Amino acid sequence: MSDTSLVIPVLNEEKALPDLIATVARLDPAPAEVLLVDGGSADRTVELARAAGWRIIISPQGRGVQINTGVAAATATRVCVLHADTVPPVDMVAVIESVLADPRTALAGFTPVIMGEKTRWGTTAHNWAKTWYAPLLFRPRLFFRGARLLFGDHAMFFRKADFLSVGGCDPAARVMEEADLCIRLTDLGRVRLVPRIIKTSDRRIAEWGPVKANWVYLKVGLLWAMGARQRLEKHYPDVR
Repeated sequence: MSDTSLVIPVLNEEKALPDLIATVARLDPAPAEVLLVDGGSADRTVELARAAGWRIIISPQGRGVQINTGVAAATATRVCVLHADTVPPVDMVAVIESVLADPRTALAGFTPVIMGEKTRWGTTAHNWAKTWYAPLLFRPRLFFRGARLLFGDHAMFFRKADFLSVGGCDPAARVMEEADLCIRLTDLGRVRLVPRIIKTSDRRIAEWGPVKANWVYLKVGLLWAMGARQRLEKHYPDVR
């Protein structure tokens, strides 16, 4: 039996969930549990997750508070936060447990490839690069201590005890809560990117186009880095 819980914060993810449910069912080894943390979905999200045998946790809406709620409810010592539009490799749980066996690692994530009808190699490459250049530019002291900035499509994972000890995510955060968590957990060890591919949906790029999508990603990141963190979500609208 593994010692890893999957926490999946969601809002109206009926379209994305069938693929994720099928993928999670194939994970080998299986996770100790799968917790769907719902922020008030008005579609069949909860129904689909319940049929899959996942635990359902009802939470106030907001990615920061939903992640906090899910981690607090998790029973395993290791937790992975997995987004509904992200498809993990079949040995995901084994990778998580192997990486976190190193006590010097406080938080890690997979390397996402953005894909849908086609693979978005340009945005994929930029997303990889910004995990390095963003902390180097805006948090250089932390960069040289091992900080990297990871995001939701990296399927970040950590020890539950470490997450709780740093106060978890900002409960008010609806965007960039993962970057805040990376900064906090650097106090406990290295934040690293694992060279294993995880697939994530290109739905924002498909909706907005690559130029607008990359501008939105850059704008939100710059606003966060400069401390303008109130109402960041208005610059990052939902795409479902």
